[in-house]
Amino acid sequence: MASSASADFTNQFLIAMPSLSDSNFGGAVVFVAEHSPKGALGLVINRPMQIDLATLFERIDLKLEIAPLASSPVLFGGPVQMDRGFVLHEPVGEWNSTVTVGDGLGLTSSKDVLEAVAEGTGPRRMIVTLGYAGWGPGQLEEEIARNSWLTVPATSELIFDTPIEERLPGAYRLLGIDPAFLSMSAGHA
Repeated sequence: MASSASADFTNQFLIAMPSLSDSNFGGAVVFVAEHSPKGALGLVINRPMQIDLATLFERIDLKLEIAPLASSPVLFGGPVQMDRGFVLHEPVGEWNSTVTVGDGLGLTSSKDVLEAVAEGTGPRRMIVTLGYAGWGPGQLEEEIARNSWLTVPATSELIFDTPIEERLPGAYRLLGIDPAFLSMSAGHA
């Protein structure tokens, strides 16, 4: 088994343990888009905000008229740079500022992907977040070692095909865990 110093959690879900009381991350499922010795960047994928895509598009002078998409919620991606949008999408495509995460998944922070969506030529599947979750060097590994997070390989089905309110139980199921059986704190014999 690899030591935590060399662990790479890119393209994994972080599932907040019930004991994680941080208001930004309690009950969160985070998709880790980048993880390196310099730190990590992830997006919370199960926190809808009080804004839909049509409203977000209006704010950046775009018009979104694709019916089911327009009413989709924008997600709270994390507490860092909440004024910036991040688009997690399939396929990766050719956008100005895209990081390929793996398995045809891309993370784009440039406006051109949203312009393409407004024109009907954007990625086939996507979620849009405002903000992201960030960790400094070694910070994510430390939080995982303290049992703040469970990790499991990410699936595009959970990101794109699972209703938002089902993503946390769905992530637990990927681990073979029934969330009803998780304790709020560590036990001692």
